[in-house]
Amino acid sequence: MTDITSYVSTLGRQARAAAQQLAATTTQTKNAALLGIAQHLDQPRAELHTANQQDLAAGAQKGLDDALLDRLELTQTRIDSMLEGLQQIAALPDPVGEIFDMAYRPSGIQVGRMRVPLGVIGIIYESRPNVTADAAALCLKSGNATILRGGSEAYHSNQAIAHGIQQGLQQAGIAPEAVQVVNTTDRAVVGEMITQPESIDVIIPRGGKGLIQRISEQTRVPVIKHLDGICHVYLDAAADAEKAHAVALNAKTQRYGTCNTLETLLVHQARAAELLPPLAAAYREHGVELRGCAETCRLLGESCIPATDADWDTEYLAPILSIRVVTSLAQAISHINTHGSQHTDSIVTENYTRARQFLREVDASSVMVNTSTRFADGFEYGLGAEIGISTDKLHARGPVALEGLTSVKFIVLGDGHIRV
Repeated sequence: MTDITSYVSTLGRQARAAAQQLAATTTQTKNAALLGIAQHLDQPRAELHTANQQDLAAGAQKGLDDALLDRLELTQTRIDSMLEGLQQIAALPDPVGEIFDMAYRPSGIQVGRMRVPLGVIGIIYESRPNVTADAAALCLKSGNATILRGGSEAYHSNQAIAHGIQQGLQQAGIAPEAVQVVNTTDRAVVGEMITQPESIDVIIPRGGKGLIQRISEQTRVPVIKHLDGICHVYLDAAADAEKAHAVALNAKTQRYGTCNTLETLLVHQARAAELLPPLAAAYREHGVELRGCAETCRLLGESCIPATDADWDTEYLAPILSIRVVTSLAQAISHINTHGSQHTDSIVTENYTRARQFLREVDASSVMVNTSTRFADGFEYGLGAEIGISTDKLHARGPVALEGLTSVKFIVLGDGHIRV
């Protein structure tokens, strides 16, 4: 443990020094580093593929389920998205140094705010190796040094991506310690990262509910987090049938192992007999197991099994869907606010008033109208990429991208003014 303590302390000291350099680094240099990283990840795709296959084989041997293996896999399409995210972040405005809300006070001074980096960000995540590149890029552009601790199941993939990141940083003349990827699978590293506030300014955990709960309970460092993604789609009495079918099907089946995947479908009782049977048939074609309330089971028969109380509070991350028939928009909103995780919820309706009520009253970081919950994503929102989706209400909420990785300080301009 002493060695791990020393190791994390060293990472922290190096990151702290790099953060000071980054705070004074020009936008042009940061963008050059981002484009360089993309180049050094694009060229050695064969090496990335080999490293990822090594992780996948080890994961399958350890018995990782299909959802985790899906998150772990680096397909060519996902590598393309990773590179596009780097390029998109390079093209975004630099938030650091932005001055806003300047106003004259009666005393004659001007008061405003300036956006500044957070400092050193520790990111603890599981499975998805593309997070390594996304997190490095967002922290770099927002002027933060970062310490990245990926899951042991993605060790070889993360180290291969880290090599490309280091090459891009060095090419741009930025200290390689600006992005440090932990090079051990020892779990004690996590315990050290979350209890060294002198080394790390904020922790962002990204992974399973157990990991995030542990970090939240034991940390001495501020945390930006989301626990899980129990996302809902509500098919209103005024829903267009074609839109309802498309949105509900896509939200569940486009990918199963993501936090913005639909887990509970709510349907107004006036439309349930019309909308549910064709949806159930489509779900069956995709191999989705349906668990429903009594009314849902009555309508769907043997194709649906009775839901338990626990189903309404479960993030499946698998081809399983819970369905409940509700009597009103108010009941749908009540169900979401009681059982949801404040992640993403969507209504399908042609009624403007109900849509506005849903947007106003549902307590979630993303609330949608007539669209799939799968769009709750920093890349889809035009943020370039995201470190995670925060369901907290303080500092950052929703996809955490460049602005969420900065803070502000007040700036005051005068011309010899004194207070009397």
